[in-house]
Amino acid sequence: MTLPLNPAFAATEPPPVMEARRWIEGVSFPADRPLINVSQAAPVDSPPLGLRQALAEAALNDPNAHLYGPVLGLPALREEIAAQWSATYGGSIAPDQVAITQGCNQAFCTVMATLAGPGDEVILTTPWYFNHKMWLDMASVTTVPLETDATLIPSAEMAAALISDRTRAIVLVSPNNPGGVEYPAETLAAFRDLCRARGLALIVDETYRDFDSRSGAPHDLFRDPDWVGTLIQLYSFSKAYRLTGHRVGAVVASPERLAEVEKFLDTVAICPSQLGQIGALWGMRNLGQWLAGERDEILSRRAAMVAGFTRLPGWRLLGCGAYFAYVEHPYAMASDALCKRLVTGASLLMLPGTMFQPEGSAAGRRQIRIAFANVDATGIAEVIRRLAAFRP
Repeated sequence: MTLPLNPAFAATEPPPVMEARRWIEGVSFPADRPLINVSQAAPVDSPPLGLRQALAEAALNDPNAHLYGPVLGLPALREEIAAQWSATYGGSIAPDQVAITQGCNQAFCTVMATLAGPGDEVILTTPWYFNHKMWLDMASVTTVPLETDATLIPSAEMAAALISDRTRAIVLVSPNNPGGVEYPAETLAAFRDLCRARGLALIVDETYRDFDSRSGAPHDLFRDPDWVGTLIQLYSFSKAYRLTGHRVGAVVASPERLAEVEKFLDTVAICPSQLGQIGALWGMRNLGQWLAGERDEILSRRAAMVAGFTRLPGWRLLGCGAYFAYVEHPYAMASDALCKRLVTGASLLMLPGTMFQPEGSAAGRRQIRIAFANVDATGIAEVIRRLAAFRP
C-alpha cells in the first residue's frame, strides 16, 4: 500500500544544497587536493565566545529559556530590533511591527502564507533563491519569473508587465542570493511605488544586509510614513552572529499583518527558540564592533573573488557581494553536469545556475553560484587556480 502524497510536494524539486551533498558521497579526494565546499551560504564557525557564554548562562540559570515564550517573540528582542532599525534606516518602526521567527526561511513562508494561496501568483526575480521558489511550489502558488539583464538588477517597469489580477506580491532579495548584487535604493523605491499603485505586497529579504558594501542605510523605504501599507521586510540573525543552528529570523510589517502571522507561527512552531533569541539580543547589544570586523573580512573576500576572475580566461563574473559570486562558465555542457564534473575533476563543490532559474532556462545552463562565506583569500586563490586548470 502506498500512502497518499500531496501532488504539489511531489512536483517540488528537492533541496539543492542537500542534492549537492549527495554528489560527494563516496568520493575520495586526493590528499594534495582536498574538497573545497563553496555550495552553502552559511558560516560554519561557532559564535564568538561572549555570545556562547551568554547562551550557556541562560541555559543554566534562566528557567524561562526552556519554556514556551510569546508566539511573536521576546518583547526585549522586538524592542531592540525596532530601536536599531529605526536608527539605521532613519524611519519609525515600533516593537509591535516586529515578529521573531525560526529563521528567515520561516519568515518568508509565514508571510507568504498570509498573502497567497493556491492559484495566486507571486513575482520572483531570476536568478531566484531556491527556497522561495520551493515554498511557492508546495503551496500551489504560481511563481512568475522576472528576468534580469546582465547587471542582475530587476526592473520595476518589466515587473509591471507581469502583474495580473492573481498577483499578490513581488519578492526582492538584497544583497542578492544567489547573484551577490546590491540593489540601488532607487530600484527598491520604484518597486515600492509599483506595488503601492497596484495593491501588492513588496517583500524585501535583507538576510545579508550586514555585509552590504555601502555605507549608511541601503534604502529609504522605512522613511515613508505609510510603509506598513506596502512593505514587509525579512531578516536573519544566522549570518550576522553565526546563529545558524539556533534559527532566529525576523519579520517587520504592520501589526495587522503580524496578527495573521501569529496564527501561522502558533500552529507551526508555537514560539521561536528561546535560547536563539537570547543569543540574538546579546549579539545586538554587544557585538557591533565584532560584526563590523566580520563585514570587513567578507568584503576582503569579495575583492579577492573579483580580482581572481579578472585572471580567469573564458569565465565571466556577473555579480559579487555578500557571500556570493555568480558567474558564467565557458563550456558547452550545462552547469548542472559541469558542477558534478568539478567535484571529481577539481575537488570543488558549487551550485549550478539551473537550481536558481526556471526549468529549461538557457541562462541557468551557463551560470554557477560560488558561496565564499567559509573560504578566505588563500582559499579563493586556490578555487581560481583549480578552475583555471580544469579541463572537462
